[in-house]
Amino acid sequence: MKRFTAERTPDGKIPGTRDEIWLLQHPPTYTQGLAGKPEHLLNPTDIPVVKIDRGGQITYHGPGQIVAYLLLDMRRWKIGVRELVNVMENSVIDLLAEFGVHAVHRVDAPGVYVSGAKIAALGLKIKHGYCYHGLSFNVDMDLSPFNNINPCGYQGLQVTQACALGITANLNELQAQLAQNLIHGLQRHLASAGTAHQ
Repeated sequence: MKRFTAERTPDGKIPGTRDEIWLLQHPPTYTQGLAGKPEHLLNPTDIPVVKIDRGGQITYHGPGQIVAYLLLDMRRWKIGVRELVNVMENSVIDLLAEFGVHAVHRVDAPGVYVSGAKIAALGLKIKHGYCYHGLSFNVDMDLSPFNNINPCGYQGLQVTQACALGITANLNELQAQLAQNLIHGLQRHLASAGTAHQ
């Protein structure tokens, strides 16, 4: 991601580097953001802690969790950080709504929540008008490693996942729908930004 972002070319006389969304799963890993405090790792384990350059505190990634990395030229989409966070949160909220699950975002703690439990975490890095990192969405994973941390820096924060909410769609289906929701959300934002400037 860092190399991709560093080597991007901006829009000019020729189109710049195309934006990409990377969809993947990580092996069991804790990631700790730039401002991450080590005390949020409550019980050290054999799961590695990787310090990374996104915002936010510590979180867990593992098999059964969709990670979507958004590598975007923010100027191209005429979007600010808060608006991009809204697009990301709404992409998960809309996905869950299709399965009859009511989810919300919180102003004080970015992410997506179902009945107070976190199902999706967000973290971004913006550099020279380009963003990278993105969101993680819990689908069907071992949630026990979250017990060893204060998820995203919040003591006692509960986490949940799609399979616990009765969603039986497989990970590939959910991943494809999440990608579509992200793209449509960006397109809707760009269209509304265009009309606002006319």
